[in-house]
Amino acid sequence: MDLLPIKRALLSVTDKSGLVEFATFLHGRGVELVSTGGTARMLSEAGLKVTPVSKVTGFPEILGGRVKTLHPHIHGGILADKDNPEHLATLKELGIVAFDLIVVNLYNFAEAARKGLDLKAAVEEIDIGGPCMLRATAKNFHSMLVLPDPADYAEATAELDASDMRVGLDFRRRMAAKTFARTAAYDGMITEYLSAHNV
Repeated sequence: MDLLPIKRALLSVTDKSGLVEFATFLHGRGVELVSTGGTARMLSEAGLKVTPVSKVTGFPEILGGRVKTLHPHIHGGILADKDNPEHLATLKELGIVAFDLIVVNLYNFAEAARKGLDLKAAVEEIDIGGPCMLRATAKNFHSMLVLPDPADYAEATAELDASDMRVGLDFRRRMAAKTFARTAAYDGMITEYLSAHNV
């Protein structure tokens, strides 16, 4: 679709700069906010209504937070092609609600590497769910908007404000390309780190 209405967003970020302001804008325009962990707490403390991811999945965060968004009610809601009637029928049949916007940035692995953590501790700073959501949303940019960087909030706000909470395909494509560049660089950094450190 060309103009995508934004009605439901999932926000899960490490870099929280500018997020409350952006989420407040979304909330004020009737967008449902879904979030995880510390991000959800921050938004709730700012007075915003937030649905915890565990309520969407029906499953608690487990393994010390390693598993929280890796679930069909999250990824089905991200990867559904909204122009495909079969996809929409599957969502309806399984009770999955589609997302329109994913706001995710990744654990700061570079900072973990700078701290000189041992290998076991360093790998705990490798984000898994974040890159999965980013890549899934970027793949499905025809039906989704992904924002991988707080620097993108201003442009997203301007576009949504000018188009009655709809966002154009070209902006979604540009954000998808930026997202794949981000996840590629992230994986490259981890590859370099693991290659340079013995067990």
